[in-house]
Amino acid sequence: MRDVDAVLTVRELARMIKTAGIDFTNLNDGSFDDMLGDSSGAGVIFGATGGVMEAALRTVYEVVTGKELENVNFEAVRGIEGVKEATIDLNGTKINVAIAHGTGNASKLLDSIQNGEKQYHFIEIMGCPGGCVTGGGQPIIASSQLMSIDPKVERAKALYLEDASNPIRKSHENPSVQKLYADFLGKPNSHKAHELLHTHYKPRPKYN
Repeated sequence: MRDVDAVLTVRELARMIKTAGIDFTNLNDGSFDDMLGDSSGAGVIFGATGGVMEAALRTVYEVVTGKELENVNFEAVRGIEGVKEATIDLNGTKINVAIAHGTGNASKLLDSIQNGEKQYHFIEIMGCPGGCVTGGGQPIIASSQLMSIDPKVERAKALYLEDASNPIRKSHENPSVQKLYADFLGKPNSHKAHELLHTHYKPRPKYN
């Protein structure tokens, strides 16, 4: 079974909206359909490099320590450096983490691990430079604007602002996630959760 059946990019969606003649500036205000459930600030920042790491750390801290995380912002894993490293203190338990974005940076990070130069407890790798917010299907910035702004920085900034304004900042506090586990998955790392939410990889020879 394939993991992905189809993909709709942001640019394709924008073209569909224009083709349908939908003018968002003149639409009446309304609420989003709850098709995919509630979202958390942690879910929002998944789109920026370092966002998956930060979202996970917010939950990991509380799971490991049993204490409430007061300051949910992990500034050390933010930013657009190609490879970022940080040591996170979980109330006395220190873990080493690393983040890479872009395939070239990902290769450097993985090589450093394979060569024994670095050791980490948790790594995040995103293929697109800057993360999903500047991926191949996102709106293209005019070359004239690129002289004054960096879309990786500005789009990540927008995600962090959205995160900060969300009343739910941690993934495990999302009511929809809690209901999913209570009604269907049972608990984290249950057999059903592992079967449906985890994936496995194996070496594949190069295609000639």
